[in-house]
This record gives sequence, C-alpha cells and structure tokens, in this order.
Amino acid sequence: MDHARATISNWFNSEPTSYTRFSIARQTDGDNSHVEMKLAADDEEGGEMGRAEHPPASMPPRWRSGKNFCFLIIAAVLLLLIGFLIGYLSYRGRMQKASRCLDGSSNCEMTPTASYLADDNETEEEEVAGPPVFYWPKLRDLLSDKLSATHLEDNLRQRENKYSVEAGEKEDEALASYIHDQFNSFLLDEVWNDEHYIKLQVKGSSNNEVSILENDKEELLESPETYVAYSKTGSVTGKPVYANYGLKADFQKLESVPLNGTIIIFKAGKITLAEKVANAREVGAVGALMYLDPYDYRGADGLVPFGHAHLGTGDPFTPGFPSFNHTQFPPVESSGLPRIAVQTVSSSTVGQLFRKMDGQECFQGWKSEVLGCKVMPSSAKNLTVKLTVNNAMVDRKILNIFGAIKGFEEPDRYVVIGAQRDSWGPGAAKAGVGTAMLLELARVIADIVKNEGYKPRRSIIFASWSAGEYGAVGATEWLEGYSATLHAKAFTYINLDTAVLGFNQMKISASPLLYTLLERTMKGVRNPAKDLGNLYDRVGSDWVKTIVPLGLDNAAFPFLAYSGIPVVSFGFCNRDEEYPFLGTTKDTVENLKKIHNLYQLMRAAAEVAGQIALRLTHDHELFLDFERYSDELLAFQKKFLPYDEDVKVLGLTLNWLYYARGDFQRATDALRRDIGSSDRENRIIRRALNDRIMKVEYDFLSPYLSPKDVPFRHIFFGKGSHTLQSLLENLKLLQTSPGSVDVNLLKEQLALATWTIKGAANALVGDIWNTDNEF
Repeated sequence: MDHARATISNWFNSEPTSYTRFSIARQTDGDNSHVEMKLAADDEEGGEMGRAEHPPASMPPRWRSGKNFCFLIIAAVLLLLIGFLIGYLSYRGRMQKASRCLDGSSNCEMTPTASYLADDNETEEEEVAGPPVFYWPKLRDLLSDKLSATHLEDNLRQRENKYSVEAGEKEDEALASYIHDQFNSFLLDEVWNDEHYIKLQVKGSSNNEVSILENDKEELLESPETYVAYSKTGSVTGKPVYANYGLKADFQKLESVPLNGTIIIFKAGKITLAEKVANAREVGAVGALMYLDPYDYRGADGLVPFGHAHLGTGDPFTPGFPSFNHTQFPPVESSGLPRIAVQTVSSSTVGQLFRKMDGQECFQGWKSEVLGCKVMPSSAKNLTVKLTVNNAMVDRKILNIFGAIKGFEEPDRYVVIGAQRDSWGPGAAKAGVGTAMLLELARVIADIVKNEGYKPRRSIIFASWSAGEYGAVGATEWLEGYSATLHAKAFTYINLDTAVLGFNQMKISASPLLYTLLERTMKGVRNPAKDLGNLYDRVGSDWVKTIVPLGLDNAAFPFLAYSGIPVVSFGFCNRDEEYPFLGTTKDTVENLKKIHNLYQLMRAAAEVAGQIALRLTHDHELFLDFERYSDELLAFQKKFLPYDEDVKVLGLTLNWLYYARGDFQRATDALRRDIGSSDRENRIIRRALNDRIMKVEYDFLSPYLSPKDVPFRHIFFGKGSHTLQSLLENLKLLQTSPGSVDVNLLKEQLALATWTIKGAANALVGDIWNTDNEF
C-alpha cells in the first residue's frame, strides 16, 4: 500500500498526506445507487499516516511527470467523446425511427406507452407484457384483407322493402335497435344510446297543393306526397318567376324584374334548398317551388324530392342548445327558418307553368330540358300561382347509437366515424350505403383489435345519427350537448353519408388539416374502376383543386363549422350528372344497384375511411397537417392585395391582417421545431404537442361571436359576415359599388379576422409566456 501511495505521489510530483476514497452505498429510500466521495487518510488500522520519505535520487524528472499528466488528460477527453458519441447515436436512431413512422416510408414500432396519468411519485413502473408490434403497412393490409364486399351487400340489404325510415318512427327505432345489437356482437368496448327530444315538421293530414289562378279560375296542378320541412304553413299567392338555380348571381340577373310578393321557381342543384329559399326570401318572395330538371337529373321525370328549408343544422327550436328533455327552454326559433311557403314539385308541373307564362324567355346560359322556359308571365296576363302548405309540428324522441373501441394510451382522445340512419323514403343511397359501411368498419376494426392484437393509441367511436334528413339534427344536438368537452377530445370526424352516387368521379370534402393524410391514403387504396392503379392515380396530383366545399346538407358541416373538429367526407359520383333518386321514393336498393361495380365502390370508400381512422390512432404524432392553414391564409392574402389602396382611402389598412398571417406562419414553424427537437418516446411531451396540433381547427372559430347567434363561427368554412370570404366580397364592393359599402361593417370584419388569426397563432405557440400581441 505504501508503495502504491508513493507511486501516485510521484505521478503528480507531490507528496500527499491523503488520497481520495470512493464509497458506494445503497440509499434506503430509493433503488438508485449513491456515490459518496470522501477525503481521508488510508490508515487501515485508524492510525496516523506519517510523511513518506523518499531519497532525492528516486524522484522522477519533471518532464516525465508532466508527460504522464498530459496522457491522463487526453484519456479523460477521449472517454468523454466516446460517451457523447454513444449517446448521440442512440438518440439519432430513435429520431430516425420516429421520422420513418411519420412519413410512412418504412416500418416502425408503435407499442403504446403507459398512461400519462401515472403518479409522478412512483419510482417504479409495473412491467407488463407488451402488445405485438404493429407496423403501419401490416395494419393497412389487415384492414384491406378483412373488408368484405359481401358483408357490405348483406348490410345494405337491410334497406330492401323499406318504404320509409322517418326519424323517431317505428322503422327508425327498429333499425337503431339492430345497429345497437350489431355493435354488441362485435364486442366493442362500449355501446350506448343518446336520446334527444326534438321538434320536427312533418306531413300534415292532407297533401300540400300547387294551383294556377287565371281569370278567377283555379286549376290544381299537383298535390305531391312529399313536403318540405320547416316551411311556413298556410296559403300564399303570387306571380311565378323562374330563377334558374336560385343562386345570388341568378337573382342579380333579375334586377329589372319586380320580385316582391312573387313565387320563385328554381331547379335543384349547385346549393342547398335552404340556401335557395333564403335567397328568394331576401328579394321579397312569399313562396318557392323547386324541381328536378332532367338537364341535371337524368331519369328524374315525375320524381318529387323531399327536403328541408332550415338554413342551419340541428333542431331549429333550440338553436345553440341541446334538445334534452330535462332542460326548460324559453320560446325561441332559429333565425334560419324560412318564413315563406316552400314545396317541391315535378318537372312536368313546371312545364305546365312555362306553357302558361308568355313573358320574357330564359336568359342564355339558363339551360333546362323543360320545354318553353320562361322567366315570368307578361304584365298583361292575370296569372298567379297558389301554394297551400299543410305541414304539422310534432315532438319526437330520437336515438343516436354509439359504439367505441377504447385507446390504450389516450382513451380520452378519439376519432368519430358516423353515418345518417333515417330517411324520407327508402333511403338506400342517402342512408343505406353509409350505415352499411359503418357496420362493416366497426366489425373489421374490432376484429383487428380483439383478434389480431392491435392496440390503438386513441379511441375510435362509431356513430349512427337520427334525423339527418332534417338538417343533421342528431349529430348537431350531440355536438351542442357535449360542446364543452368534444372540441378538446374529438380530433377528426369521418362522414360516410352518400358515399356512392355514381362511379366515374370522386367527390371529396375535407379540412386542410387532413389533405396530406387523405392523399397518402388514396395512394394506398386500389382503384375499383380499373384493374391497375390506385385512387390517387385517378384523381391526379392537382386533386386539392377539385375539393368540394362542405354544404349545410353534409353532416360533417357542423363538426367543422360549429365545433371546430377536422372532417373528411369522401365518395364516388358521376361527372356532370346528379343521382336522380336521392331523397325520393325511388331511392331503392334496386335502383342503386344500377351503379356499375356498386359494392366494390362501397368497399373502396370504406377502406379510405378505415385507413384514415386507423392511421390517426396508430402514430405517435397526430397526422394532422397544421402547416396547410398557412397556405390557405396566404391564398386569401393574395386575393386581398388588389384592394390595399381602396381600403386606404377609407383611412383603414390591411397590414394588420397580413401581420397576423405572418404570426401564424411563424407559430407553425415554431411548433414544427418543437416537434423535431422533442423526444417522441416521452408520452407527456407527445401528448402536449398533439394537443396543440388538434386545437388548430378549433382556434379558427371566432371567439368574439356568440355560438347561439352565430353558430358557424369558422372564419374559413362558417356562415356569416365574419368569414374571410364575406370580407373578400365586401372588399370587392369597394371597386364595383363603393357607395354600398358599410364602412363600420368592414372595420368589424377586419378586426374579427385579424384577431381570430392572431389568437390561433398564439394558441399554436403553446404557453402564454411564448405569446406576443405585438405585431
């Protein structure tokens, strides 16, 4: 021992009286080791150690001891570098694996982690056997292999021999019970009903009537079996005026025609019936008639469609509130109710009216296959139309049916897949296809989870809605009933309604957040119309330009515009041709089967929906492309630029709006950096980042408007003066009609748009101390 001390002393060219001793002792309050370093004399017997005496001749030269010291320093640095490289390579490997998971280019392990709710004081985690590793290609192939066109055909057969499945009636309740039982048979984790008590307007005790009054004589033209829900009841008379599709642009062509007190005739298509009626009411009409023109709806001769005239969604007698039976509401009505009489008629009835009208012929471009198209009767002719509406109000209980597969890591985060169940008439295309796909997806995904061992990170909810025919009433009432939590938990809605209305074209509506995922999904689904290729090959690289804006008649609309939840609605249709039987008594399975390759089309649409749902519950990072909204904002900015000088004349500026857009761009860049530099294996960090991603859509709901007064607050997809599109239209008036511009309204629009975008940017940044209201 003395010899060792002497050697150490020689190395450092000194004569130490003590040395360093390391003692390793186990902590009693934990299971980590503790290294204790003590400075002490190394006297094994506890005695004093005297100064070691060495003859001068044995001391090494100073250059040699310095050289040894340098070697020690170099060795220490090398050890540090080796340790750093090992740690870096390990981290880099994890990040590369995570990036491959995100871009789908390779396999990656997606084993769920423990709940983020684990007690922070626990120093040990329970060790459980991990689930099988599911790489995305394997999961995608499992879905494709298990989806069955035969099962879809069996599910659709439930719609055969149905005359009507009207909301809240026996047929609707029986189908709800069947779906509930099916969900249970699939062994879903949870199955439940959601009851709502709503007011519906239904057909009265007698049919509605359309008559002609000429020279004090009344001639009955038609008394159809169908009706338009929420129409004003009673009788109205007025001169007939034809307005093409009933678009605002069509009414602008009629500026020279007195429209007050008239009954407007328009054909179906382009926009919803409710929007057409609202446009007619705005010009002073007292009634409206809609028909299916054979130019757009081939084979629709003699057919009269059902519809509703509420410019909104949900129960119009509880606007902004859920229709629960234990809530006492004051008498209130939606501002979207038409307050004019509305009825649908056949094209033959419109033909009779045209033959009676001897005035101005239809404008060039107003194409119709009904012979003798006229705008109105001559002023000299005493011809009016009488419309009698006998609809009746009723109270109904409706049921929404739900089934859930719970996530293993974040069960309180979920994607919702939904379909309308009810229909006026047989509803094979309107509700049968979506319901068949819903049941098949529930069966297949449950099978993958229960029998193949897949453990989804997040939950999947399957929803069957009632009263969809009346304006997505069931879906909207659910959103209103749970609005306080749904926007923070539901991160995507997938709509299955009317998924097959043709075969030679695809119809896509979606939130920009889902464009990237939808494109990647289409690349992985075979094109059912051809032996080779996929759906992406069919739509082409510019498919985003063909996206159809969501309308009020799409059940996905309230999810997006009211609740701020990203949505996708996907299906097949025919190019430049509408499905003629939708909403009529001829919407049967027999007529639907006339669509070429029907069940393979249904299977392809179901595979798209299933892949989106599974991918959103599979990956660590939510597959929502939040950077897409930067592109959408930039596109609007380019449209605003030509009006910079016009705005300055009013003493205003668009610069604040542009700065807010820049702030949002910087916020998306910051979030992308945070994601790139984070440890994706850390469940707490991952959840925090995903929460920021899933709130992007919600943050584009203007917080400065009341949901009761303006339910659709989304500045991109909502309805009202607060939207960016409405702002653009007002700016255009500065050049086309400066005198008609409401400057105060313009100021309000600029303020709402600017601060909504700025608020979205602040929310995307994350913590409050990272936000900045300076422009």
